[in-house]
Amino acid sequence: MLVRNGRQQPLIPRYFDLLVFLIERRGEAVHRRDIFDRIWSDVVVSDSALSQAIRTIRRVLGDDSREPRFVRTVSRHGYRFVFADVVEEEDEDDWQVAEETLADHGASPEAALEPYEALLQRVTRLAASATEEEEQREAAELLHALGTSEALRRLGTRPRHAFARALLRDTRWDAAEAGAVPILGEPAPLATARELVSLRLRRAAAVAAARWAGASIGGGLAGLLGGAAGGLILTVAPNSVASFAVIPVLAVIGACCGAAGGAAVGAGLSVAESIMRSRRAIALFCGAALGGGLAGSAVQWLSRWSLAALVGVNVDTGGGLEGLAIGGAAGLGYSVATSHSEGGLAAPRGRRRLVVTGVTAAACGLAALALALAGRPLVGGTIHFIAQTSVGSQAALTPLGRLIGEPDFGPLTAALIATSEGALFGLGLALGLTRRP
Repeated sequence: MLVRNGRQQPLIPRYFDLLVFLIERRGEAVHRRDIFDRIWSDVVVSDSALSQAIRTIRRVLGDDSREPRFVRTVSRHGYRFVFADVVEEEDEDDWQVAEETLADHGASPEAALEPYEALLQRVTRLAASATEEEEQREAAELLHALGTSEALRRLGTRPRHAFARALLRDTRWDAAEAGAVPILGEPAPLATARELVSLRLRRAAAVAAARWAGASIGGGLAGLLGGAAGGLILTVAPNSVASFAVIPVLAVIGACCGAAGGAAVGAGLSVAESIMRSRRAIALFCGAALGGGLAGSAVQWLSRWSLAALVGVNVDTGGGLEGLAIGGAAGLGYSVATSHSEGGLAAPRGRRRLVVTGVTAAACGLAALALALAGRPLVGGTIHFIAQTSVGSQAALTPLGRLIGEPDFGPLTAALIATSEGALFGLGLALGLTRRP
């Protein structure tokens, strides 16, 4: 507990942990990187999240950033707890916590006269700079401290009420005293939702972009490895006519398909995780499925047109349904494995990261197996069908079927190749997503 003059000062757990961490290391300036590693060890957040946490701690302590008594900013480094008279004693569990009053929340003299109105005017104003945006977030937190329901009632439908409602919805996760901020059933729900999405995307843009790039690279490397391994096995299989030139060709095809799928599914996951907190699992599933479906459809039509125009081969290639299924499975597995990550984009470490990648890979592998059993091949199966319709192609996978024990590229071969492709893609995607910057 944080108690001041007999009254408990509420802080969300991460902010309380940050205060304790700074006090524990009060003899030194704590680097921002160390703070992120300790307080946000399981998620990735933007720099603004740390700035907001420090601002909230200062407000609760009654501190001033210009003349700090408790937390001082160390330029281009981090923060330091500078209050000298720290006393450590045993906890006797005899704290007497008094009822809180509005005056304990550090409201300004202007706000003391008409606290709600002064703060509502601030949150409905158009911010002209990053500093004013942070001041608006602080005003929203103060409104939660005064009373969320009363703040929403007084907000009503005044100009820019949709933005203010979205801001209150976003900051309720950072204010321990916050109440519910519904969107459905309230004035202008679509405009409020749009403002909330825009607000969260702006704050998480850099982090989401880094994760998108990581997912694309992870998917591309997985496809490269899978294509190269498949080509190598094909060339050494008994009775195979494939030359070693098949290896780099299949590796490049696999890398391109994996990178495109990783970029699309990763974008859907990153955006969904950035904008949704209360319906995270559903958002991750839908975002990943949508991204995978769009990428698969684009590849499907591009490959059909390219084959028909360049070499006169007409093959009914798949893509859209397959991308939807693999993307949805990746989103489902990833959401289940990271269900305990809150307050940012999941970035587990060590054994937890291995669990996340394993669950995501297993989910994608099972989805790929279901597609293969339904006669919907992935990359390897599609390459085989294209090769069968082409004269003199070395990429037919019939030798792989014979290696397994089938006379041709049968259902068992298709299932094994598809499951391997899906699992490898899920593995690379999860590793790229959970990589900490």
